[in-house]
Amino acid sequence: MKSVFCIAAAAVLITLGNTDSIRAAEPGWSPVVVARGEYRDQIKSLPMEQRPYRPLHFYGNTVRRMHYHGTPAPTLRDIVAPVFIQQSRFGGR
Repeated sequence: MKSVFCIAAAAVLITLGNTDSIRAAEPGWSPVVVARGEYRDQIKSLPMEQRPYRPLHFYGNTVRRMHYHGTPAPTLRDIVAPVFIQQSRFGGR
């Protein structure tokens, strides 16, 4: 019985590890809702698919979700999983 739990735990860890590497190319979340100044210029210079996800930016977030996930609607995992705000690649707020 103990070996079954070990195999199941290993399978879960392998699956989670592979999921993160698949999503590695996806942009992270930016805590900035209204970008200003240099940060705004940097965001505007990127194609829509490469811009960071931002709260309340429904159109851009939907375009990125279609590009990376193939569906415009968020999955249950996207809704239930907590959103971790990652450091922006631009380093600004």
